[in-house]
Amino acid sequence: MKSHLHGLIIQALQALRQDGLLPDDAPANIPLERSRERVHGDFASTIALALAKIARRSPRELAERIKAALPSSAQVARVEIAGPGFINFFLTPTAYQAVVGDILAQGDGFGRSELGGGRRVQVEFVSANPTGPLHVGHGRGAAFGATVANLLEAVGYQVHREYYVNDAGRQMNILAASLWLRYLEHCGEHFPFPSNGYRGEYVREIAARLYAEHGGTYVVAAAQVFQNLPPDEVRDETGALLAPGDKEAHIDALVERAKTLLGDHRYRFLFELGLNTILDDIRDDLREFGVVYEEWYSERTLAECGAVNKAINRLRETGYAYEQDGALWFRSSAFGDEKDRVLERENGQTTYFASDIAYHLEKFDRGFAWVIDVWGADHHGYVPRVKAALQALGKNPEQLDVLLVQFAILYRNGERAQMSTRSGEFVTLRELRREVGNDAARFFYVMRKSEQHLDFDLDLAKSQSRDNPVYYIQYAHARVCSVLRQLREKALPRDAARGLAQLARLTEPHEEALLVALSRYPEVVETAALHHEPHQLAHYLRELANAFHTYYNEHRVLVPDDALRDARLNLSLATRQVIRNGLQLLGVSAPEVM
Repeated sequence: MKSHLHGLIIQALQALRQDGLLPDDAPANIPLERSRERVHGDFASTIALALAKIARRSPRELAERIKAALPSSAQVARVEIAGPGFINFFLTPTAYQAVVGDILAQGDGFGRSELGGGRRVQVEFVSANPTGPLHVGHGRGAAFGATVANLLEAVGYQVHREYYVNDAGRQMNILAASLWLRYLEHCGEHFPFPSNGYRGEYVREIAARLYAEHGGTYVVAAAQVFQNLPPDEVRDETGALLAPGDKEAHIDALVERAKTLLGDHRYRFLFELGLNTILDDIRDDLREFGVVYEEWYSERTLAECGAVNKAINRLRETGYAYEQDGALWFRSSAFGDEKDRVLERENGQTTYFASDIAYHLEKFDRGFAWVIDVWGADHHGYVPRVKAALQALGKNPEQLDVLLVQFAILYRNGERAQMSTRSGEFVTLRELRREVGNDAARFFYVMRKSEQHLDFDLDLAKSQSRDNPVYYIQYAHARVCSVLRQLREKALPRDAARGLAQLARLTEPHEEALLVALSRYPEVVETAALHHEPHQLAHYLRELANAFHTYYNEHRVLVPDDALRDARLNLSLATRQVIRNGLQLLGVSAPEVM
């Protein structure tokens, strides 16, 4: 519908160019939007205001010229010029009724387009450190990133979904040390567990597995492990400090002690056991959540293939890397950052930032035309420096979009749940899914803009009422399925072709409102995809479900009049198809019975 009007305007502009009223190089972008109130038309264009200057005419005069040059169309009832030069299009009922045929003919393909032209886009999301199970905060990034990828794919982009596995660095070493200490506890050793270690029950479970498979192979006396270590800080259950200490130095010393006492081979085995066990759990959790990746990209491969050194050397060559105080720095202040950033420490170890630069450079070297990162909102300050590094390396920073996601805050029985992977007191994504189901979790996570805080109401998510949006939408789909079952039970005939031929019978106000809602779906998908806003699709589906429920409650579908019944069945089936298509993009099921 919108594309049809675009085509009409393009033809009109071409006619004006041939008549010499517009230059050949006039911009081709045509603004066209749905009117907020149908009294002002169904669609409005400000093209005359945009082109008035280069046409050397007033916007209203140019609007009149464009109107006169528009080809006739069975979908357009009339065109009016309003205000300083708005072109308002009033559509015929036939234009909206024809949408039913389009939906039924295209089926699962309705709403999809080739707008992206097959351009390659990488969407990297979740990428949580494999130091513990995914919690409900990670779940929002998973649902959001997966839906953004689905939407981009729906409008014609070739999407590559990727998880960046942080399988190197300090946190993974702390996990390995924590696993070893829990193993020693399991073997009967006694000591205060480090305040900065990973305390979750999952670490104990991996330690028990290690003992079951290898017995006491990794046992070292606790006295030897903790001998002459920097003191750890000690706090009580309320968090009050009982004894001062340096918890960072303490845990780092424990890591080094583990490496020394275990030796490289045994330490590496512990490291890999913790990493792979947790990473496998994350993979399974996301797969069960309907989130699947084309690639799990290992951070360690960056160093192994020389990508980090390559990025650093290129920054040296461009003059944006310099040495100072024994460290190597990136001159990010030259690109507006508040200060320069360390690439390589005095001890020769490269930083996380250096790895991130290498990773993003490698993304573009793989040929992606557009890169999208989904990060937690707490990383907002990191965005400018990554873009600065890309610019310093000769890449276009505008080809990187970083979408920030606020962590969801879960409320159970009116109380806020804690979600700290270090303390071990967190609610996992798996627990949430078991409680409310995948459908409610996927839908609730994308109901708001990603940068807005989300209070996840468990009671609402589990309720079976119109206040629960996912239930309300799914119920509309199930209602249509129920109508079809009633049709069969009553042995009533159905002629789909006759129903299409009789769509002009759909003249009730509720039917007209439902037709208008259906016609909006392709535009909603396109807008939600290009603006990375899944919540627009979620809100649309709720509005569509409301339009259908209102119609269904006021009018019978299975009326005695065969032709009208067929027309209404087609309208209902078109509604079911659009709901199913939209829910599929959101990763939500469309049940036939509820």
